[in-house]
Amino acid sequence: MQKLNRKSLLVVISGPSGVGKDVIIEEMVRQNPKDYHFTVTATTRRPRDNELNGVNHYFLSLKEFTSMIDNDELLEWAKVYGNYYGVPKKQVNDALRDGNHVIIRVDVQGAKRIKSIMPESILIFIHPPNFDILKNHLIKRGVNSDKDISIRLAEAKKEIPQSKKFDYSIINEENKLNETVEKIYNIITVKSENKY
Repeated sequence: MQKLNRKSLLVVISGPSGVGKDVIIEEMVRQNPKDYHFTVTATTRRPRDNELNGVNHYFLSLKEFTSMIDNDELLEWAKVYGNYYGVPKKQVNDALRDGNHVIIRVDVQGAKRIKSIMPESILIFIHPPNFDILKNHLIKRGVNSDKDISIRLAEAKKEIPQSKKFDYSIINEENKLNETVEKIYNIITVKSENKY
């Protein structure tokens, strides 16, 4: 893996399913900060409405994904809720080499794996305000069955206590997306200024 240079940070954003990780990343991309690279993860899941290949994720067949595993092209990968997800190494390496802050969105297990590979990475855990809001987010997606929602909520109850192992925790309050994004930017600014 590419080493971090004096300016670049590897920032991992994680949290339970339905907490708003995708929306947070989309807002960060929309604000288009200079010197940031937002990794596009690969997945075997089907696109949701309004998701674009190469923008939200690289939507791959199982064969394409396993080929990336076999060729050691992924920084980390996992099977989550029946689908494979992975972070392509090349775009992370290229962005770090260019001195950009790299933002990666992964599940909790993926965050811990990245930290073990790159201990200098910064882990940020996104919390829901409460479980009712988390459940409502999953329902509003309109893509998860009742059984799937129950599984995701049960997993969230296991994941949230693991936030203690993260470097930072942020509550993604309802209707306060900009505040959540600003907190992430503030963490990155402080960490990059105090890095050396």
